[in-house]
Amino acid sequence: MGKQVRRHIIFYGRVQGVGFRYRAYYAARQYGLGGWVKNRYDGTVEMEVQGDEWNIGALLDFLHKQNHIRIERIKSEEIAPQQEGQKFQILY
Repeated sequence: MGKQVRRHIIFYGRVQGVGFRYRAYYAARQYGLGGWVKNRYDGTVEMEVQGDEWNIGALLDFLHKQNHIRIERIKSEEIAPQQEGQKFQILY
């Protein structure tokens, strides 16, 4: 497994009301990633995701390929990793 990184990501576009959080949750769990995803009041979706770079990239690629989701822009920054073993979850 590669170096553990944590990214704070904001997704812009048609990302609410299209199953984005559920699909992100499902894929993150499949790729063994930790973190969370939640809708924001301004119509964007916010995510913190932790794992190796390859799996985070695979998650983002998966989300880009989903029907009904249209990601127009992503704002992403690397932040300090948290403790190991955190499961990915949907926040409300």
